[in-house]
Amino acid sequence: MSTEFSRGLEGVIAAESALTYIDGQKGILAYVGIPIEELAEHSTFEETAFLLLHRRLPTRAELQKFQEELASQRPLHTHVMNVLKALPHQASPMALLRTAISVLGHFDPTPDDVSSTALREKAIKLISQMATLTAAIGRLRKDQEPIAPDPTLSHSANFLYMLTGKKPDAAAARVFDVALILQADHEFPASTFASLVVASTLSDVYSVISAALGALKGPLHGGASEQVIKMILEIGDPARAEQYIQEKLARHERIMGFGHRVYKTYDPRARILKRYSHQLAQQAHDARLFEIEQIVEKTVIDALGAKGIFPNVDFYSGTVCYYLGIEPALLTPIFAVSRIAGWMAHMIEYLSDNRLFRPTTRYVGPPLGHYIPIDQR
Repeated sequence: MSTEFSRGLEGVIAAESALTYIDGQKGILAYVGIPIEELAEHSTFEETAFLLLHRRLPTRAELQKFQEELASQRPLHTHVMNVLKALPHQASPMALLRTAISVLGHFDPTPDDVSSTALREKAIKLISQMATLTAAIGRLRKDQEPIAPDPTLSHSANFLYMLTGKKPDAAAARVFDVALILQADHEFPASTFASLVVASTLSDVYSVISAALGALKGPLHGGASEQVIKMILEIGDPARAEQYIQEKLARHERIMGFGHRVYKTYDPRARILKRYSHQLAQQAHDARLFEIEQIVEKTVIDALGAKGIFPNVDFYSGTVCYYLGIEPALLTPIFAVSRIAGWMAHMIEYLSDNRLFRPTTRYVGPPLGHYIPIDQR
């Protein structure tokens, strides 16, 4: 008897969640019922993280307390920083981040406590320190000394300060804040699902987040934005863009930053980031990269839009960060700086009614037989 199955679990409902709503046909994304456009316009990353962790918006007093708690958890244990400094600085930033998160677990006095209260406390620590670790990795890659966090700055402004050594202006900090909001959660992509598979075993939170980082590291998931900006830089000149893409299409090569398993129309996050990419290009008085993006977008949509292939969040996130002075190699770790809020929110939600993940397979091997002694083979 044959059993139906879905390759890659596409379309399979694996859990119920009150966190993120997506309508891929209409291009709708909402966190806890609030459209992403409204959060990008009015919220902050800290408030959005609270929204995901508690499934409601905070009061003014709650938000202030949450911001203070996040700021207090930014500094890293000296031994964690020493381990990070001892690792090869030119290794993959995602590999360094994955190792660093694992090391953090050794300095948690209650790493195996997965009660909802403990997880919310660990979430604050991990949201804060994911940013500190990523900024430190960015500086170590350039043989620069990591910069201690500034508790007076917002989460986004502090990250840019720790990375560059300069306190960003309000406009730059706001753009980066929006980028973090847009990537804070997205239902059940590979990294979130991987994290929940591990969480369902009641493993510790550091193992859970390490699994998420391992999945995010792949170029078909979090690594796509890095590939996009590399493509844009390789094109280099708007005059080359259309031919470059046409040649890739003729070779049936994948155009990174286009298409999505869920969205069959324009990714709402990409639409928002496109506006900020244009804004940053104007401020930098250098529209070259943005112009290349526009030509690439039009060329791909003209060729593949009828198949539901449009820009996704990765297409513009790379140039936004590049205009902010962030090197391409850090784009996937920065994705984690944002998505850690969603990963922790899903873990808290799922463990409130935990069920061990244990799917099955459809066997397609040979029929039952018998062992053949080696001298008879």
